[in-house]
Amino acid sequence: MAKRITVKVPVRIDLAGGWTDVPRYCNTHQGEVVNVAINHYVTAEHSTDDERKVNVSYQTELPTGCGLGTSGAMNVALVSAICDENEPPESVAEKAYQIEAILGNTGGRQDQWASAFGGFQHLAFDGESVRRTSLVPSLAFRTWLEKHLLLFDTGLPHVSGELHQAVWARYDQGDEKTTEGLLELHGAAQKMHVSVQNENQEGFAAALRQVMKGVDLLDLDLHGPFRTILGPLEHRGHVVAWKAMGAGGGGVVGILQSGKDEALQSIDAALTSAGWTPVPWAIEDNGIQRRESLNHE
Repeated sequence: MAKRITVKVPVRIDLAGGWTDVPRYCNTHQGEVVNVAINHYVTAEHSTDDERKVNVSYQTELPTGCGLGTSGAMNVALVSAICDENEPPESVAEKAYQIEAILGNTGGRQDQWASAFGGFQHLAFDGESVRRTSLVPSLAFRTWLEKHLLLFDTGLPHVSGELHQAVWARYDQGDEKTTEGLLELHGAAQKMHVSVQNENQEGFAAALRQVMKGVDLLDLDLHGPFRTILGPLEHRGHVVAWKAMGAGGGGVVGILQSGKDEALQSIDAALTSAGWTPVPWAIEDNGIQRRESLNHE
């Protein structure tokens, strides 16, 4: 009988720890990441007609290269659509990661786990193993975060493979600044984990600022496209902290605004003038959302 399987999975915001989930690092050091899934999705469809002919397709709401883990979500949606409905989400996430690894992606596993599980999570990476802890902050903290953490698409695509290659080449050569930067990012993830658990807004901001420091140690160019626009807003106290949502060099940037009356207006005016586009968002608690139906076409 003809049938259709539709799978929807969310993309994510990388709050802290990105880079330390990459095997080049976590094969010898523990990596840690805190991220949260958001209400922008990749949808995959797997249909079989009455003659048992198969069609598989997927589509994204946001462009690839935006820094929100869209590519990882694409593969999670695709794998889930063609796998058995009882396939555990961690298995779907790992298969999706392996597809990307075979294709030459040198990134880590955080994107696939975010899409497969949804919600807030703390992830620890030791070699090939992933330990996941779900974080469940209160409605008040979630509301604070959704109000104060702004997403803007710079319109500048980033190619994470190229960015990763340069950083990891320096890391393999024993570059001290690169190693220090990765340690800062690891520490930022630990601080972010505790801050979300304790619903500590100041700790959250401090963790984001530590991410900024760690990324600058890796390569100043990673945050270069954002610095000239956001630096003055930060200096005036309208922006508390900010970071690239992916590897950097472009894509979406996350901006923690101060909450002052004039902050939102100043930020919106400056970023709109720069040609950046706001990306409205909310927390998505669900990961893989799978639906099977009869195909009447």
